[in-house]
Order: sequence, then structure tokens, then C-alpha cells
Amino acid sequence: MQKQILKQMQKKLQDSLQKVQEELEAQVVEGTAGGGSVRVKVNGQREVLGIQLDRSVVDPENVELLEDLVLTAIKDGLDKAGALANQKMGAVTGGLNIPGLPNLF
Repeated sequence: MQKQILKQMQKKLQDSLQKVQEELEAQVVEGTAGGGSVRVKVNGQREVLGIQLDRSVVDPENVELLEDLVLTAIKDGLDKAGALANQKMGAVTGGLNIPGLPNLF
């Protein structure tokens, strides 16, 4: 009898986690740098979806600045996506770090 209850609980948790992962894939956050002159879109699965550059930051004489801005915007986007994932997954797992789940915590 207890095995049946545990299997039902496991199935419910798996279904909930699957739903959250699908939601995270659909949700997009934006990382920015340079006062918004560089924008990076990242989904809740931490996949970079796009980069948008303001023409004012594209200077062939100062490529290093553009590289720094892009890197900063990507990091910002990934941080926001990670926070979103932690929030959503924490609601399902009660904040527990469950082995075998993707690195979302």
C-alpha cells in the first residue's frame, strides 16, 4: 500500500516538474548592460535567445568595450533566468535540492 502511495507522489512531482520546465522554456527575461544599449534575451532554461545592440556601442576602434558590454548583459540575463528557475522550481520542491534535477538551484 505504501509503495502505491509513494509511486503516486513521485508521479505527481514529476508531472509538476515537467510543467515548470515547460513554463521556464517559454518565459523570457532580459539582461542589459550599458544603460540598455546591449540587451540579451534568455529563457528560463538559461538559453540565450538573442542579442540586441544599439548602434552607438558598435565602434570598430573600441571592440573591447562592446565585448565587455555583451558579456555583462549575458551574465545579467543568465542571473535573472536562474533566479526565475529557482523561484519556480522551489515552489514545486519546497526549496529542497533534489539530486538528478538540472542545475537550477
